[in-house]
Amino acid sequence: MSTERELEIRERLTSQWLAVQPMVRAYVAAAVRSFADRDDVVQQVALTVARRFEEHDPSRPFLPWVLWLAKSRITDFYRLQGRQRAHLSSETLDNLALALVARQPTVSARRVALEQCLELLPAGSRGLIELRYHQGWPINQIAQSRKSTPGSIRVTLFRIREMLAHCIRNRLTLEGSG
Repeated sequence: MSTERELEIRERLTSQWLAVQPMVRAYVAAAVRSFADRDDVVQQVALTVARRFEEHDPSRPFLPWVLWLAKSRITDFYRLQGRQRAHLSSETLDNLALALVARQPTVSARRVALEQCLELLPAGSRGLIELRYHQGWPINQIAQSRKSTPGSIRVTLFRIREMLAHCIRNRLTLEGSG
């Protein structure tokens, strides 16, 4: 394969992956609770997409193919953990994939910016966001688990939300969407 052709394929892969990555992250997040595990699964999906990219038929939509690969990586994740079933059933994952595909053109720039900004947070801050907003832990429970006070956790979460809001505004301004 020529270097020019390799470069073209790599650019197409990168462009298409960046366009669908927020939806892939949302899909994986629905099935995998932990931030760290979620990141690992998304990374496995990205590697699989890169390895198998030439198998994708360019005349067909990219997102459904990637979500099909993501479903396999989610299944692998739970199998490797020794669990028989994923948090969500196969049918539920299929329905979620269909909903994401139907919604693909309307994914908001704000949501994409939020996903990108969450990834930039330090691990400890992402962990607090995970506990409070994804797992729904009350402030007192988080404080107890972190050997801290509820007031300190409230202040820290406020600061994290402020950083996220600032990051989102900056990203939207840079992209001309805000």
